[in-house]
Amino acid sequence: MKRLLFSGFLCVLLSLQVMSQQTTVPAAAAIILKQAYREASEQNKNVLVMFHASWCGWCHRMDTSINDPVCKKFFTDNYVICHLVVDESAEKKKLENPGAVELRTKYHGDGQGIPFWLIFDKEGRLLADSKIRTAGQGPEEGENVGCPASEKEVSYFISVLKMTSPLNDQQLEVIRKRFRENEK
Repeated sequence: MKRLLFSGFLCVLLSLQVMSQQTTVPAAAAIILKQAYREASEQNKNVLVMFHASWCGWCHRMDTSINDPVCKKFFTDNYVICHLVVDESAEKKKLENPGAVELRTKYHGDGQGIPFWLIFDKEGRLLADSKIRTAGQGPEEGENVGCPASEKEVSYFISVLKMTSPLNDQQLEVIRKRFRENEK
């Protein structure tokens, strides 16, 4: 009987150890966004959510541009930036954040390609997204700029930053120049 109890106890311990070593991908809305909104509220910032994947070259360009030393401070001073992983290849599906695809769909980003980004205020209200629209188009319409590169895309991105942050014209011009380098 003692041997049986000891074996059972050992199995439970081993199971707990294995479970503690497994990495779980955080759920999109439940964990990542809740934390981002809390941080944004504490720091009086907005939240920039980027949907991306490990294989996406334009996603990497977007991150590289935002994190470029010439403009990184402009973003980190005004936005809590969080990434939600979507559209991974079959062998990397485990990297995807549960709920991220549904969130992207809710904001009409499905079928738009990645990166697809959204900007929320600290209470979670949508302020802007990465879709250029013509007059009269609704939220489900428009063209995703992804990682802004062309003059049209960068101009739209700058207009969104101007609307969602206190960045001044000089700072926005630095960002404009950096993102225009993405077209090369």
